[in-house]
Amino acid sequence: MPRVFVQGSPVGHYPRHAPEAGRGAVRRITETGEEVLHKPCRDVTEFGPDLTALIDDMFRTMYVAEGAGLAANQVGVDLRLFVYDCPDDDGVRHVGHIVNPVLQPAPAGRPLLDDVEGCLSVPGATMSVPRPERAVVHGQDRTGNPLLIEGTGYFARCLAHETDHTQGVVYLDRLSKREKRDALRQTAARREEVLSRRAARATGSR
Repeated sequence: MPRVFVQGSPVGHYPRHAPEAGRGAVRRITETGEEVLHKPCRDVTEFGPDLTALIDDMFRTMYVAEGAGLAANQVGVDLRLFVYDCPDDDGVRHVGHIVNPVLQPAPAGRPLLDDVEGCLSVPGATMSVPRPERAVVHGQDRTGNPLLIEGTGYFARCLAHETDHTQGVVYLDRLSKREKRDALRQTAARREEVLSRRAARATGSR
């Protein structure tokens, strides 16, 4: 079984960080409560150097923030797009980007799995969120070509979480009122520490 898949295809060797990150710049990560995170994003209709530069910046920003995925509205850009570098439950690494993602509905009656989930836009908080064990996302790559990405376990959770972002949904929206209050308390207690660590990593990665 290949140990790394890039854009859904197996590769024999891959660096520690996606090459895009070396070309990108660190951007500020938006936080829950900011309007851009809470409304559906616009479709990407132009495929060219500006989109490529955005993807590069998103990879760099994701790594600095120690994330497994990052959507465009998390760097303040109102477009349906996300990047990821995420393992599945078997330790297989998945790296890539998806433009205009559409999550295929899970089969009816299939049980959801509860597992811990966090979000770079809710710094410092982790909560248990029910998600399907398998996810299939249809979309496009940076050149506009069709793309289909499948994942299981933790990678499936990542695909669902990031597709949610493109629809203006943060994982807090999937929690009960009590759970949401708990998550926001965690953020209030840990936010400064998390942001300080990101700032230090951003400085060190220049």
